[in-house]
Amino acid sequence: MTDSRPADLSPIVKAYDVRGEAGTQLTAEVARALGAAFADFLQSSPGGGDMIVAHDMRVSSPELARAFVDGAVRRGATVGEAGLSSTDQLYCASGLHRAAGAMIPASHNPAQDNGLKLCLPGARPISRDTGLASMRAAAEAYLDSGEIPEIPGGVSQPLDTLADYVDTVLGLVPIPEGRRLRVVVDAANAMAGLTVPAVAERLGRIDLVPLHFELDGTFPHHPADPLDPTNLEDLREAVLSEGADLGFAFDGDADRCVVLDETGALVSPSAITALIAQREIARARAAGEEHPAVVANLVSSRHVAETIRAAGGTHVRSRVGHSLIKALMAEHCAVFGGEHSAHYYFRDFFHADSGMLAALHVIAALAESEFSLSTLVASHDPYASSGEINSRVDDAEQSRATVRAHAERIPGATCDDLDGLTVEHWDAEAPAEERWWFSLRSSNTEPLLRLNVEAELETTMIRVRDEILALVRQQPVVSLQPVDVELPHLAPAGASGADVPAWVRERLRCPDCTGSLRDVDAGLQCASCGRIHPVEGGIPVLIAGRTEAPIA
Repeated sequence: MTDSRPADLSPIVKAYDVRGEAGTQLTAEVARALGAAFADFLQSSPGGGDMIVAHDMRVSSPELARAFVDGAVRRGATVGEAGLSSTDQLYCASGLHRAAGAMIPASHNPAQDNGLKLCLPGARPISRDTGLASMRAAAEAYLDSGEIPEIPGGVSQPLDTLADYVDTVLGLVPIPEGRRLRVVVDAANAMAGLTVPAVAERLGRIDLVPLHFELDGTFPHHPADPLDPTNLEDLREAVLSEGADLGFAFDGDADRCVVLDETGALVSPSAITALIAQREIARARAAGEEHPAVVANLVSSRHVAETIRAAGGTHVRSRVGHSLIKALMAEHCAVFGGEHSAHYYFRDFFHADSGMLAALHVIAALAESEFSLSTLVASHDPYASSGEINSRVDDAEQSRATVRAHAERIPGATCDDLDGLTVEHWDAEAPAEERWWFSLRSSNTEPLLRLNVEAELETTMIRVRDEILALVRQQPVVSLQPVDVELPHLAPAGASGADVPAWVRERLRCPDCTGSLRDVDAGLQCASCGRIHPVEGGIPVLIAGRTEAPIA
């Protein structure tokens, strides 16, 4: 280290991986110490010290990978250097070669960041509780001592993993000889630019329209974060201009995949989870499994569990986090797992997540169908959802306690603490406007509370969302209970003065970003982008491009 203070890697060693700013927090020196610590950890684990090391296309990645390999070799490890790779490609190599894996990516983080994902042989996950904490301590000791003692016998050699990866994913999800499909893929100048062409050239009835396939760690077109709607604009425009059947957007290391339908609309990750769960359950049942298990994190739509049970499967709830989901999949021999963050896990892919396998499942389902993708997934998105809303708070535990105390006073509401706080108020016999649930959980890395709300009706979702946000953000609170309306055939006018039928009001969306609209004084405000659209004579005037500032 460059100063006399003890090394402290706690800011970059997270619950499930390592993530920090390259060159300052995550330097070559730190990567070398982590490589040595990983080799030491493996020597005391089943399977020994063999490992495969790969990296993404970020500017800092080759240097960090070389340093990591150097540290591991100094401690006697045998290292296969796989070079440029997607994270699921590295997981595949770990599974096929029964070797531990180390991937240098930063997923969807900004260009200046980098990171490290580690796994045991067979792509088995490593978390803070199962090894990362001890590796951090060992790496800090190496940094403090200023040297890494050498153990003879360490060696590194090149390893090509792409061909085996392509064979594996296409073997798991063969594409039927159905109709010809036009597919747009936005690789965001990241690792899908390597893996998608290699897979696509083996698909005879797919017309691929590539966007930003040139590997460039500066991300010249947009960040590789497909959960940010602004990063989907290029894909949306291309789907429409090309008359494509669907579009895919991958994150930086291509283990996550977001789907757009033929209209350019986002298909919710929960709908994709339900679609793939149906297919994987059917396949497992055809092979003789009575009730195949599927794991879904508790932030996923309620419809996911309903779909799993209707297909004859067993639903297993999970906390958020890939290590937790993989562990539950192994425990229950689950055939599939899905997260609201567009991570999808497959038993036959070593319980690992793969954006490519998810994309192939969607392509296969569409090829087998005579319908458009929007029609195919319509039944898998029946409820109104808020999406994930972050609030910065001083005391997350106290904020959750305030919300819990409030929820416990609501008749018929139930609370559980599997992952933060989940409150459910969903009686099948109750009126539709009284059916809702929400999850409020802490971020692993920031002083944030993450809120997800789902309800039978859009108006209910908005009401519950706004109340919980008011509690979290210490603002005036309105009731979670439904409001009686004098005119049953009209939506509550509220402050906006909108006097339209209820079914129309529930379907109104912001013309700029398609976000839901809430009542404000003499207008409707988008809950996503904040733009305000006036109500004149009881009629909402929804015109794209308004520039009024959001209400504070």
